[in-house]
Amino acid sequence: MKLITAIIQEDKLDTVREALIQSDITRISVSRISGHGRQEDIDIYRGRKIAPNLIPKIRIEIAVNDNFVDTAIDTIVESARHGSGEVGDGKIFVSPLEECVRIRTGERGGTAI
Repeated sequence: MKLITAIIQEDKLDTVREALIQSDITRISVSRISGHGRQEDIDIYRGRKIAPNLIPKIRIEIAVNDNFVDTAIDTIVESARHGSGEVGDGKIFVSPLEECVRIRTGERGGTAI
């Protein structure tokens, strides 16, 4: 089991969500976050460098069984991209998921996902 965390631009949320549903990945969590990466927007104000502004982003978290990892990653990459080579399209992180427990039934492991 893996936990896939994707940071994407806000305007791509609906596109990514629909693409994941088409790929049979229907259980996702979405959070609104803010941050910045390489798209540094350093301003100079009165001769001083001002820290870059935080940019609104979307964090998607998906717990998947191992056989869905590549499908989820490929789907997010294809649907979240703005053309070719755009800075700020986002990132995907894949972490091992030790345990998953469905609270309602007490199921554990891959069947609880």
